[in-house]
Amino acid sequence: MATHDSSLDALARDAVRYTLPLYEMARMRAATCPRRDSAGTFAGDGPDSTLRWINTVTHVRALLGPQHRQVVTPNNDTLYTNAWLDLSRGPLLLDVPDCHGRYYVLGLLDAYTNPFGYIGTRTTGTQGGTWLLHGPAWRGEVPAGATPLPCPTDAVWIIGRILADGDADLAGAHALQDGIRLRRPDGTAAASVIDAGMHAGERPGDPDRYATIVRRMLAENPPPADEAELVRNFADAGIGSATPLTPVQRTALAAALAHVDAELAAPRASALGGGWSLPVEIRNSFGTQYALRAEVARNYIGALGIEEAMYLMADCDADGLPLDGTHQYELVFPAQGLPQVGAFWSLTMYRKSDCMLAENPLQRYSLGDRSPGLRAAPDGSLRIVLGARGPADPADSGNWLPAPPEPFYVALRLYVPGSAHLERTFRYPAIRRIKEAS
Repeated sequence: MATHDSSLDALARDAVRYTLPLYEMARMRAATCPRRDSAGTFAGDGPDSTLRWINTVTHVRALLGPQHRQVVTPNNDTLYTNAWLDLSRGPLLLDVPDCHGRYYVLGLLDAYTNPFGYIGTRTTGTQGGTWLLHGPAWRGEVPAGATPLPCPTDAVWIIGRILADGDADLAGAHALQDGIRLRRPDGTAAASVIDAGMHAGERPGDPDRYATIVRRMLAENPPPADEAELVRNFADAGIGSATPLTPVQRTALAAALAHVDAELAAPRASALGGGWSLPVEIRNSFGTQYALRAEVARNYIGALGIEEAMYLMADCDADGLPLDGTHQYELVFPAQGLPQVGAFWSLTMYRKSDCMLAENPLQRYSLGDRSPGLRAAPDGSLRIVLGARGPADPADSGNWLPAPPEPFYVALRLYVPGSAHLERTFRYPAIRRIKEAS
């Protein structure tokens, strides 16, 4: 017969799996909401303040490189645009200009990290428009010319990605960024101050801090009605309860935080063969896949649903051995076997040690269908070489993706993937180690 302690331990682990996305969203909000508004006014009274500006749009104006270290596994293809919304005080209008054919997406995540909505070339076209973003409790008139976009929670994260073909293409991407604006329907300024309640560097280790942050997130962003009873039960483990943790709850929650973190950090098997796996495979909602939702929140927060983008990862070769830049590898897309995408594809290199882009003499961090030096073989196949050393034939240097001389992994991004990818019928090229001459 199960003891009370063992049942409490199990309940605490379930509570952490369910609520970790809420914690991570709170942490990302603290990290990415600006301290100063567009006029330079600080939200708080000093660097230690947890006050931030919310309902404001911020932009990254350069393609990310090794010097940018805010986000793990960043892409090197698009500019990022970021906005956190607080819809508890009423709806907001989001204006987006005509993109003039440029690929872009504004992905909307609710407080539980479900990628519930998309504005962009795939879903809403190229001509732009105005959207009324409102929370679950709002009832009112939609302004003329606006399209309603209901949001499951009052806290929403908008992560925008705008394609830029290298530095020479930045001006056009900047123009699109500059036209993305938030405003209130009554004409007042959208930007307001919020207490983020935490600092960006915090990690979910302290049970009391974790319980405090999650309690607030649950209160401000209630779960769906059919999950309310499940969440109420977490109060026995100190999650969602208005009372401080008891010593028994504190011990159980501390153990649960460590247990779930180790569980979510464990490597995944190469489910697609050839070294490849697909760690994020959702569309608009995780539903009741709470463990998967927690894994994505911990490791890939902000990922889009697979109809917009698929992220295929490989940190091992086709034989299951870890990829290491001291060796050379190749992958060959056969003729007529390139990725099938409606927007673009790219292969990006990362250091395993910190999940960041790796500096290299070519300042080349990705290769893809827009890379000018990438060339196919006479038979139509495309061979890409990975490693710290370049190809033996200098003529193949355009097909070289430089690796650091240490363990690495690669990400194959497919934006607006075709049906062969979505239906799992596409064959991904195996990553094979090149035999070194003796």
